[in-house]
Amino acid sequence: MAMAMDRIVVSPSSYVYRHCQARGSRSSRVSMASTIRSASTEVTNGRKLYIPPREVHVQVKHSMPPQKLEIFKSLEGWADETLLTYLKPVEKSWQPTDFLPEAESEGFYDQVKELRERCKELPDEYFVVLVGDMITEEALPTYQTMLNTLDGVRDETGASPTPWAVWTRAWTAEENRHGDLLNKYLYLSGRVDMRQIEKTIQYLIGSGMDPKTENNPYLGFIYTSFQERATFISHGNTARLAKDRGDLKLAQICGTIAADEKRHETAYTKIVEKLFEIDADGTILGLADMMKKKISMPAHLMYDGQDDNLFDHFSTVAQRLGVYTAKDYADILEFLVERWNVQTLSGLSSEGHRAQDFVCGLPARIRRIEERAQGRAKEAATNVPFSWIFGREIRA
Repeated sequence: MAMAMDRIVVSPSSYVYRHCQARGSRSSRVSMASTIRSASTEVTNGRKLYIPPREVHVQVKHSMPPQKLEIFKSLEGWADETLLTYLKPVEKSWQPTDFLPEAESEGFYDQVKELRERCKELPDEYFVVLVGDMITEEALPTYQTMLNTLDGVRDETGASPTPWAVWTRAWTAEENRHGDLLNKYLYLSGRVDMRQIEKTIQYLIGSGMDPKTENNPYLGFIYTSFQERATFISHGNTARLAKDRGDLKLAQICGTIAADEKRHETAYTKIVEKLFEIDADGTILGLADMMKKKISMPAHLMYDGQDDNLFDHFSTVAQRLGVYTAKDYADILEFLVERWNVQTLSGLSSEGHRAQDFVCGLPARIRRIEERAQGRAKEAATNVPFSWIFGREIRA
């Protein structure tokens, strides 16, 4: 997972900007290293231990000052009246079977045959990206776990009636349909190695994720705001590519998922907007902190049992296809800066002003780095086998 410090790495549904750490940032809050290890080599008392293939070290916990917990308690009424309105009733929600061949129908086999005929026009590169999107969506248990690490907003019991807990559970329930639908579609397509994909999902959920949000809801909601917009862009682009290749049903599927992500993006950005209203200084410091540490992809610990650089290779294919690019990363930050009126914040501390200047100048910096990185990436591209498509090689 080690990357050049000035390289931008992007991936569908997940995105990493690796840059030189700004002067004056707190190194103790950004240290992260991942290791790859084989679970089969660890033996104790004659028994093999389960050890995640990817491990993250030097993690920071509970960085939000305790006195700020009251802010989130005071926002429960607002969350109930505003945040929960971005959820759809189950009876009015789409379900995966709405888009799939009808298993109970006599025409089921003909419908599957038609699906497979449409898929023939899609290249292997497209399936690599679509599989990566699906795997990321299928690691949903990790994301609910992450949200429930956030101080002041976690679901304390598993069925808490607080609006923050209700949101997390219902958001998870809505998101659960995304991986379910893509998984079934890919299975029916016959174009991918489902066992390798299923192994990747199991590895990923077992490894977890480290978004560097530090149990801090300021950081957590900034992270989810960024990620939901990134996922909206990614699924929107897979929809566009499917339509261009004539698979209108797959285009509809990806477009429908993108619409969900857009609605969720709006909800999370509303939370951060409210935090800027209540605590502009604390929120701009949180935004700068997350951007200095980089927004890491939810599936950054992706592994299939074979490729130790699977995330990097997947990211490169997504960049080349235009599904999610370094430019998109910069565009998202620029969008959020404008959405939250970061440039016009007033009443900030001196540290807050420095954070404001850093964040507002960062999109241009990212784009400059992107230009250099893309030139190097083209020179370094090689053919890489992907287990998801039966070991066929893709330029990455």
